[in-house]
Amino acid sequence: MGATQAGTLYVVATPIGNLGDLSARAREVLASVDAICAEDTRHTRQLLGLLGVDRPLLALHEHNEAAMAARLVARLQAGEALALVSDAGTPLVSDPGYRLVREVRAAGLKVSPVPGACAAVAALSVAGLPSDRFCFEGFLPAKAGARRERLQALAGEMRTLVFYESAHRIVECLEDLVVLFGPDREAVLARELTKLFETVLGDTLGDIAERVRDDEDQRRGEFVLIVRGAADDTEARLREGQRLYAKLAEYLKPSQAAKLAAEITGAPRKALYGGEME
Repeated sequence: MGATQAGTLYVVATPIGNLGDLSARAREVLASVDAICAEDTRHTRQLLGLLGVDRPLLALHEHNEAAMAARLVARLQAGEALALVSDAGTPLVSDPGYRLVREVRAAGLKVSPVPGACAAVAALSVAGLPSDRFCFEGFLPAKAGARRERLQALAGEMRTLVFYESAHRIVECLEDLVVLFGPDREAVLARELTKLFETVLGDTLGDIAERVRDDEDQRRGEFVLIVRGAADDTEARLREGQRLYAKLAEYLKPSQAAKLAAEITGAPRKALYGGEME
C-alpha cells in the first residue's frame, strides 16, 4: 500500500517549532496527496519548501470552511486524497477543521490521523502537574470582561487547566488569574516550545506573573499556560458559589442571592455574602 489511499482525508500534524519533529510518515503523506488544505497557504508553502515538497494548496480557514467543505467532499468522492494541516501542531486543536472532518465522515469517507506535535500536550508533558485528568480551554476571550467571566467559571475546576495565550495578552491574563484563582495556585508557563528561546517557568501564578512583568523577553512568542485544578471539593464549591452569587446578585437582593447560591452549590453562605465577595 502506498503512502495515501484514494478518497481519504489525512489530518496531518506539523511541527510547532522544530522541523525535526515532523514524522517521516507525515512528510510522505504531504508529498503524496493530490492537494493540501491549509489554514494559511503562505505559511504552509514555506514549510513545504523546507521539506522539498511541491503540492497544490487550498485555503481552508474559519471564514470559508463551511463553503469549502462540500467542494472538498466532492473531490474525495471523485477519488482524490487530501491532507489537512494547520499553521502549526495538530489540526482542530484550537484551529479550524472540525466542520470539514464532520462533513467527510458524514459522507461515509475515511478520515485518517497522522499524529505529531501538539503544543498543549507538549507543555503538559513537562509541567510536572497532574496530567491524568485535564481540561483544554484553548484561547481565552480577548476582551477583559469576557475573559474574567470565563476564568471565574473555571476557578473551581478540579482538573488541570490548559490555556493558549498570545504575547500581547499574557500579562493581563496572568493578572486576572492571580486575582480569580489566587497567587498561590500552582502553574507552569511554557513559551516558544521546541524553538530556540524555549522557556518553562514553574511555581505559582503569583511568581510567574511577576517574572513575566519584570522580564520583557518572557512576554515574547507563543504561550501555553498550565494551571493546577482547584485543591478539593470545598474550594470548588466555594468558587462555584462565588460565580453563581455574582450572577444572582444582579437580579436579587444580596442576602437572597447568597442563600440561593449556597443551597445550589453547597458553599458556605457567609463566605458568599459578607458585604463584598472575595
